Amino acid sequence: MLSKEMEELKTKFLDEAYLAIKMVKKSIEGLVKEQEELLQEVIEELEPVMNDTEIEIDEKCINIIALFQPKASVLREVMMIYKMNNDMERIGDLAVNISESALYLIKRPKVKPLIDIPRMAEEATKMLEDSVKSFLENDSKLAKDVCERDDIVDGLRDQIIRELITYMTSDLSTIERSLHLMRITKNLERVADLATNIGEDVIYIVEGKVIKHGKGE
Repeated sequence: MLSKEMEELKTKFLDEAYLAIKMVKKSIEGLVKEQEELLQEVIEELEPVMNDTEIEIDEKCINIIALFQPKASVLREVMMIYKMNNDMERIGDLAVNISESALYLIKRPKVKPLIDIPRMAEEATKMLEDSVKSFLENDSKLAKDVCERDDIVDGLRDQIIRELITYMTSDLSTIERSLHLMRITKNLERVADLATNIGEDVIYIVEGKVIKHGKGE
């Protein structure tokens, strides 16, 4: 019975993870292709589904602990899914933030060609996809690789922000649009940070090691 409940929990979590990935991708696609319907879909349709799924997973985790009192590795997995569930919901919130800023931007002239932000989004999304894959396959090596790639996204963030500051100081009319682009950049950075958190959680599930803040290395 416990094994059946655990399989259902993992399946539901993977559904949520793929929804989070979908939301991030659609938010960036809507920005790049200037498609308002994609951005509205993220905000109006996908976000409520994400919220409902988070609640359902929380309840499943609590019920498994209450009914079966799992021990050792199973308890560890339930607790990490409970934590990762919260991270996935936060990623959904970040996709909504990106979509809101994109809705503002697509109705106005571009500050600069959209090259670096889509690249940053691609890196962050790949990190998220690989963190989910590492969970699915119990692959702590892949999870560690995800954690190491966070620096790439941070570097892109710094580069984009430096460029936008230059635009704002040289042309005051770009300030509001540039701030929205910065908001998108910072939200993508947070997506990468949360993918890193998930990678760290997978390492804990598989190896029982805590690597946050350099621990367990």
